[in-house]
Amino acid sequence: MFRNSKRRSCDYLSKNELMKITLFTSNKNRHNYFINLLSKVSEELFVVQECETIFPGITSGNYQASPIMKEYFKNVNIVQSKLFGNSYINNFNKNVKILPILFGDLNQCSMKLLSDFLKSDIYLVFGSSFIKSELVDFLIENKAINIHAGVSPYYRGADCNFWALYDNNPHLVGTTILLLSKGLDSGPILYHAMSNLKTDPFEYTMTAVKSAFHSVVERIKDNSIFKIEPIIQEKNKEIRYSIKKQFNEEVVKKYFEKKINLDSAKFNRSLLKEPFFLNN
Repeated sequence: MFRNSKRRSCDYLSKNELMKITLFTSNKNRHNYFINLLSKVSEELFVVQECETIFPGITSGNYQASPIMKEYFKNVNIVQSKLFGNSYINNFNKNVKILPILFGDLNQCSMKLLSDFLKSDIYLVFGSSFIKSELVDFLIENKAINIHAGVSPYYRGADCNFWALYDNNPHLVGTTILLLSKGLDSGPILYHAMSNLKTDPFEYTMTAVKSAFHSVVERIKDNSIFKIEPIIQEKNKEIRYSIKKQFNEEVVKKYFEKKINLDSAKFNRSLLKEPFFLNN
């Protein structure tokens, strides 16, 4: 179970008892929205927040800066604002503690530096850089939960929902809630969180992320997240393993030329594990 030397060993918390939560995440609107949601179901929320540019496509960072990348991320930001608002971190209850660091610096942080953030009941990872070394060993030991923006085992790596649409697999757009592992998005799967179909592919992919947030918070609140039986991923079902440098101007231009049509898409629930659909 999740480590907390002072509060419990292997017992579940009572249904109405709030817990200590640690989140490793980033700094976009969607990440802040998730922080605010979690703060409502936690006694204390510890956030290691890796910060990167909030102007992708305009400012160079993980992605190229160019007119076509700017156009792509303009669409992303419009939908992100629609679904998450201009999310700032609310701390009305003074229960959120944040360690802001530069994106990619997480693996430079010593366990001593992070020690106050490593005494929680549950550990969550969404949107952080790839975690290595002693920290990943600690998180795996404590059954940390990773929220992957993609449907594993079919799509693993970076920008997975983009690639699912690019490959004409809109039924494999979604998120996977899984146990953290040393491999990228390769841990045992707890369940999938999905979006109902939309006419706008950008809204479709981002709603799947919102679905993941609400499903995780709901299942933390009622303790059911501790009771889900994980399943090992079947590696032979992998369709694409993508890396960030593959998401470039050329491929985004082809994506726009495809004019993604979601009207005829249907879900094949047999490909998913206990899918959660956000009511919206």
